[in-house]
This record gives sequence, C-alpha cells and structure tokens, in this order.
Amino acid sequence: MLPSIRRGIWRAAAHTLNIRLTPPHRRLCTGDGGPAGLADAQTVFALSSGYGRCGVAVIRVSGPASMTALRSMAGLKHRLPPPRTALLRSITDPRTEEVLDRGLVLWFPGPHSFTGEDSAEFHVHGGPAVIAAVLQALGSVPGMRPAEAGEFTRRAFQAGKLGLTEVEGLGDLIHAETEAQRRQALRQMSGELGRLYQDWSRKLKRCLAHVEAFIDFSEDELIEDGVLNQVDTSVLNLQTEIERHLKDERRGERLRSGVQVVIAGATNAGKSSLLNTLCQRPAAIVSPIAGTTRDVVETALDVGGFPILLSDTAGLRDSPDLVEREGVRRARERVEQADLTLVVVDGSHLPPDDGEAAVFLQDHLSGVLPTQDQSHTDRCLLVLNKVDLLTEETKQKLEADLSRVPGLPPLCFISCHTNEGLQHFLTELHNRVKTLCGDPLSGAPTLTQARHRAHLQQCVAALAQYQRYRDADLALAAEGVRLALTGLGRITGRVGAEEILDIIFKDFCIGK
Repeated sequence: MLPSIRRGIWRAAAHTLNIRLTPPHRRLCTGDGGPAGLADAQTVFALSSGYGRCGVAVIRVSGPASMTALRSMAGLKHRLPPPRTALLRSITDPRTEEVLDRGLVLWFPGPHSFTGEDSAEFHVHGGPAVIAAVLQALGSVPGMRPAEAGEFTRRAFQAGKLGLTEVEGLGDLIHAETEAQRRQALRQMSGELGRLYQDWSRKLKRCLAHVEAFIDFSEDELIEDGVLNQVDTSVLNLQTEIERHLKDERRGERLRSGVQVVIAGATNAGKSSLLNTLCQRPAAIVSPIAGTTRDVVETALDVGGFPILLSDTAGLRDSPDLVEREGVRRARERVEQADLTLVVVDGSHLPPDDGEAAVFLQDHLSGVLPTQDQSHTDRCLLVLNKVDLLTEETKQKLEADLSRVPGLPPLCFISCHTNEGLQHFLTELHNRVKTLCGDPLSGAPTLTQARHRAHLQQCVAALAQYQRYRDADLALAAEGVRLALTGLGRITGRVGAEEILDIIFKDFCIGK
C-alpha cells in the first residue's frame, strides 16, 4: 500500500476511533501516575477468547503501552520474556500489588505481531471474576483503553499485515459453523482471492499506463506501433476473465450464508414431520388437523459439512381463513426465494396407475414451484412421504415406474414415522447442497461477498466503456480503465478503504 494512502486510511480510522494522532515520541505514557484520557489512549486491550466460563482465557493488549502493562502486571521490572515465549508469572494489580491470578504471559514486539504493534497476551484462568479483575487492572494502566469490536484486526489491516479480502476471510472463519464454511474462509484468509484481484489490478495498471502514454506521446512518435492493440487484447481478456468469475451461480455467497432449503406442499403431507425428523427435535407442531402450520418455521442445519437454512411452510391450498391465506402467501414467497425446494407429497394418496401417478405429480409440481423453476429439476427434490402405508409391492412398482418418467425431479420415498428411506434422502439432499455450494478447496477461488460482486460488475461495465470509446475518444476509454482499476481497489482496500472499514469490521467480536 502506498504510504500516502496508508496515512489517509489511518487518519480516517483515527477519526472513527476518536484517537488523536501524535508523533511517535509523544505516544508513550507520561508517567504521571494517572490514566490518560480515552481519546488519547493508543493502546487497547480486550478479552480475545470469548466470554463464558472456561479453563483458560486470553486477554490481548496492543499498542505502545503494552510493554508498560506487561512489566507492571507480571512483575517484570528489569526484563521481558523472550519474544513469543510463554512465561509463568503471578499477575498483579499495578495499583495495589494484589495478586489477581497466576498464568502465562507472552510478549510480541512489533512489527512481528498480529497487529504490527508491540503486543502482549495474558493467559489466565477463565472464571468471570478473574477476567474482570485483570481487565479492570489493565484499564488503570496509563494510555490504555478497552478495544472496540474488530479493532485488533483493523490495526493489522492498517499496518499492512492483512488485506481487506483476508480480513473478510478471517471474519468468516470466526463465524464458520460447518466444515465447508471453515475451508472456504481459510482459503480466503490465506490471501488467494486477494492475489487474484491484485493480479487483475496489475494488468489494468499496465493497460492504463500504455493508454495514457499513447495519449501524451503518440504525436512525438515515441510510442511503438501496436501498443493500443496490445491494450485492446488485454482489456478484452480481462473482461472475459472477470465475467467468468462472476458466473459462479453465487456458490461462495451461498456457502457463506447457508443454502435456502424450503419444505413445501399440500396440507397434511408431512412437511412439519420432515422438519422435526431432520432437526431431531419438535421444532414444528404436528397435528392431523389440516392447516396447522400458519407461519414459516426456520432452523439451521449442518448437512455433511454444508450449511442449510431449512424452512417449513404452510400447506398450499385455497382457504377462507385470513390467517391461513397469509401463511400460504408467505410459503409461496419462500419457495420463490429458495435455492432448493423439497416438495413433499403424501405417497398414500397417489393414484394406483403409474401413468396417473406421474400426471398427478407433474400437476402437483406446477402448483408448488414458480413457473420459471418447473423445468429446473436441479432445484427440487420430490419427497414421497408416508410410504409405510404402502405395500412393498406397490412401493417398488411406483419407484420403478416413476423413475422412468421424463421431467420429474429425483424422487425420495420416505416415512417420517419409521425413518424408512431417510438415509437415501439425506444422501440426495447432501449431493444437491454440495452442487449448489461447490467444493471450496477446488478450482479458482469464488466470490463470497455481495460487495465483491457489485464492484466487479462495475469493473466489467467500466471495461466495456473502454471498448465503446476506444476509437471515438481515447481519453474517455482511458477513464473506463481507470474506473475498473478503482473498482478492484475498493475490493482489496487499496482505494477508498476508509469508506468501507466500518462495514467490514462491524460484525467482528470484541477482542478480535
């Protein structure tokens, strides 16, 4: 990052955090025995290991007063522990010399620390009283204040330790709840996505330099022939590459936020029973009375390492009841928004003739799925429930006959009462969800943030501007390349980062 840009980002962050910028030699504590004002405090501290009773709690300190805090609270008046080496010490209150706990302390001199600043860690016992006492003691050290949410990571970004896409990957890693989410977040945190965007930025900078050089010096015949032709090729190739990157069917975003899976169908088909079976608890009321479910019941599940948000909806039927009609409206709205719809049918109500059964199911699907989705069988699973009420011969005949009907989505024969066919259904569900999310470890890195997509779409539009004005007005064409470069810079934090810092860091927890 250019020094001027970095200084601008730091000033914006300082304004947000109410920090007064002072020369390095004036940032140290005054040693007057009283705590500095919070607005002047350059050193921050927080519990980094999460709240709640635990065996060990980690309290992190970062900033110029870290050494003072470590020495005064760990009894290290004349020496510090070797960098990144744990030392067992009694941790005391610097005001009263009272022993608060006995634990490990670590020293991380800058710039070789997470934040790039001098940092220290106190590993203490995880009881609430111990944690509160240590935090209170740290607050009494001059020049220190509690950290805001995400402030340690923010300082790491400002010091150039992490790029903005890596920061977002770290945030996703903290919030990851499934194995696939962890893998995707770890891959982004490693910088792979940032390196891809930075490579595109380097290519655009080269293109822009050549175009501007042609504008400035072509009349003096100082520019080689064919320079603009090379730019044309590079811009076209880059535009194609970005468009291909955008055509990922939102797999990365879907994996990050969870696949929207909706259970839909007629009343009393067993939708709520299926929800309860999958989440293994009575999340929805099950009753023989038709129309029991009136609202959307939602629960989060981990299916083979992939996150899904499973929604049970009201049975689809015409009803004079105003409340039920609202439930049906919400059900249809959820189906339209769904990534995958589980259409549940009462298998015991199927016509005995296989031809009539196929027509019945096709008509049923047309009444449940939106018109645009009826031909996309990859967004639907057809679940025939209550097969325990069918004879084995009838069930086998239905499976054999319906599997040959073209246009029907995959069928799963299950019984929520006996769990028959449940394993096969879970396998099909996992395969569908995996297809929708993709493998986070294979292929090129995928988009994970809506803001990335928006900036890349602006980048593609800007490159199209270059091609549109290439022959008519080269200055306007160059502006298109410049706008594309700005769009990429906003993703990586190289341009305009001060405008989006608060958005990026608002979901981080205190202590990270």
